[in-house]
Amino acid sequence: MKLLFDENLSPRLAGALADIYPDSAHVHQCGLGSTDDAQIWQYAKDNGFTIVSKDSDFQERSILAGHPPRIIWLRATNCSSAEIENLLRAAYPIITWFISEGEQSCLVLGVRRKTK
Repeated sequence: MKLLFDENLSPRLAGALADIYPDSAHVHQCGLGSTDDAQIWQYAKDNGFTIVSKDSDFQERSILAGHPPRIIWLRATNCSSAEIENLLRAAYPIITWFISEGEQSCLVLGVRRKTK
């Protein structure tokens, strides 16, 4: 499974998750830093990536354009890269299903916060 991490996520995630999401990359590794969403979308589509982002822009585009590429929209504000890594590890079964068999264009994942 190839995930393409958007600019709003740490470039370290691709390496940290390589054991379960091999061949993943960050947009900066692909020469797509500071490019517009349309170019990232096309790159992901042409190269078999699923885009992972915290921005709603890709989710909105997926509604209009469908897939490929598929989108994983992280609804996780104010969280660390370690929390994002843990979320993507915990969601591995659902992400695998979403990419290989799901019909939807966008998977929404969120970080649960402990309440006092």
